[in-house]
Amino acid sequence: MIEVEDLEEVADGLRVQVRRSKTDQEGQGAVVPIVRGRKACPVEAVNDWMASAGITTGPVFRRMGRGGRVFPDALTPYSIGQIVKRYVEAAGLDPSEFGGHSLRAGFITSAVENGASIFRTMDVSLHRRVETLRGYVRRAEEFKDHAGDGLL
Repeated sequence: MIEVEDLEEVADGLRVQVRRSKTDQEGQGAVVPIVRGRKACPVEAVNDWMASAGITTGPVFRRMGRGGRVFPDALTPYSIGQIVKRYVEAAGLDPSEFGGHSLRAGFITSAVENGASIFRTMDVSLHRRVETLRGYVRRAEEFKDHAGDGLL
């Protein structure tokens, strides 16, 4: 869960203190840098969300009720997966093939396709082992520097 107190906005983006993650069961924590975007800016999106929802402390990402009412409690991993599935279905895709983890996998694949280094990607995804990240990257890079490129 990310809380308002875990966010530090700086000129280049947002620093997010992740207190605990799947790869950090001991709870040592890590700071994840979120860069400002040119096409879509996640920093502005978070700021706009918190301003419109009146969030000044506590969980950043919260449950919502009918009529746009924002509740004080945080979204759960399950609810995030359900939100992803709802929007995937609205886009005409099969929701059974997607979940909350799809956001992470999609970021990693897109970052590598865009030329980001594996190590810089790991700074954001918080993967500790290159071998684990490699599973995400393989498909994004399958045609880059292909051994048969230029032979045909």
